[in-house]
Amino acid sequence: MISFMNEDFLLKNEVSKKLYHEYAKDMPIFDYHCHLNPKEIAENKGYDNLTQIWLYGDHYKWRAMRSNGIDEKYITGDASDYEKFLAFVETIEYCFGNPLYHWSHLELKRFFGIDEVINRKNAEVIWNKANELLRTPEFTTKNLIKRANVTALCTTDDPIDSLEYHLEIAQDKEFGVKVLPTYRPDKAMGIEKTGYVEYVGKLAEVSGIAINSFRTFVEALKERVKFFVERGCLVTDLSLEEPFFKIVNEEEIERIFQKALTGAELTAEEREAYKTMLFVELGREYKKYDLGMQIHMGALRNNNSRMFDKLGADIGMDSIADNNYAKSLSSLLNELEKTGELPKTILYCLNPKDNEVLGTMIGNFQCGEMPGKMQFGSGWWFLDQKDGMIKQMIALANLGLLRRFVGMLTDSRSFISYTRHEYFRRIMCNLIGTWVEEGEVPFDEEILKAMVQEICYLNAKNYFKLKI
Repeated sequence: MISFMNEDFLLKNEVSKKLYHEYAKDMPIFDYHCHLNPKEIAENKGYDNLTQIWLYGDHYKWRAMRSNGIDEKYITGDASDYEKFLAFVETIEYCFGNPLYHWSHLELKRFFGIDEVINRKNAEVIWNKANELLRTPEFTTKNLIKRANVTALCTTDDPIDSLEYHLEIAQDKEFGVKVLPTYRPDKAMGIEKTGYVEYVGKLAEVSGIAINSFRTFVEALKERVKFFVERGCLVTDLSLEEPFFKIVNEEEIERIFQKALTGAELTAEEREAYKTMLFVELGREYKKYDLGMQIHMGALRNNNSRMFDKLGADIGMDSIADNNYAKSLSSLLNELEKTGELPKTILYCLNPKDNEVLGTMIGNFQCGEMPGKMQFGSGWWFLDQKDGMIKQMIALANLGLLRRFVGMLTDSRSFISYTRHEYFRRIMCNLIGTWVEEGEVPFDEEILKAMVQEICYLNAKNYFKLKI
């Protein structure tokens, strides 16, 4: 029997162990997509106890606790932090096979040096050990990031954000980690959402552009792209929850925009036309600045209306949608490609049925402009677990070039989630090592070393032209 989570955890053969321990383990991290709060980084926030750093805001853990019948009082409610910790520990005992089991143990091992198995018998020991360490200077946000060997990370930011904290972080020369903004115009795209008209007003205010037409609206968004780029932005993001593609003329898009400003409800076709035209306008601007365009597809959000009304979004009430994106996505990308204005793009799917869809889609728009311009993104959200990562990499290898893959990202709000990069690297090394052991690829150590280190870090660094 193999001991639980030993140094060769997830590494099933000698080649896999060599690839991970000698070439992958110590590579730096470029976390090009996360949801860390830049204010908390700028303020170098500390934590009073383990619950605050481990459970606050972590909807993965909240979902598991609800599945275990834990009352909301002990999840997002007014129970004490120690009571919430105990409720999570109880839940972990039921998490065999769930990635939370591995993630949680890795977080304790790598950041706190805690090797105890998480269970009710060890709960008090874990709580006391972690809390003692959290009282030391090494457990502030900046120090946690540095300890994880992160060279740069990209937060997720709205076009109207001031980015004041990014500027403050950049002025801290002792920190040494780049914290860069990501331009995410979801609220600008959400013409059907409550608060859209108010959002247009806020955009006008921060951009200094009087918005009285669709053209001036686009001009204001482009001005904010420029603002973000001046503050180090390398990448954009968009949550594409429903497929859309409908090209209309200038008169029609103006009519739709003016109708929206009155607060009137738009038809499905009007919403589709608006989103298409705005997507194309922004895509052209991203190309102008050589920004990477991320598109996340397949989330069915805020399914539980009672809990949404009580707690809002991003609380663990989202799931996988089953939309069909292929035709509309192809049309969107092609509309930009027609004029040579398709930016480098990373496509993510939340539904594993779409792995091969995206694996083949990227091949349609690759070109000699740069290696791996079109990327099939890492297993995302519900798929950033062992099975999901393996299936994504196998699909990419079958249909494209795995060695050009820009690799893992945390997509997390937690400052101790960087162990997910270790988790990914172990899984990736085991996949490649197994191919070698089974005679599917040769044991060429020079090539294997380069491949592993490129996927771990170098491909992303080069793809986004990160300057360190």
